[in-house]
Amino acid sequence: MLRKLNKIINSTIVSSVGVFIGHGIYVFCDYMTHPDLYAMQSAPWYTSILIYGIVMLIFLAVAVIAKLIIRKNIKKEKKPSDA
Repeated sequence: MLRKLNKIINSTIVSSVGVFIGHGIYVFCDYMTHPDLYAMQSAPWYTSILIYGIVMLIFLAVAVIAKLIIRKNIKKEKKPSDA
């Protein structure tokens, strides 16, 4: 069960990084296509990329902590009990 959960966490980590990269590419291409729309905003064009990156980093930190806990429990499972 823990191994399946570990695979799910790995998939979500890779997916979130992929979505972040895709979002960044989309915003950059949209900025290059429509720079006047972004000039009307008070914030720079890359603000959404920064916000999305911060949220992704928080999610990755939680996922890495979960992976460390799972790894610790998997190692406990492998050791024979003394009882």
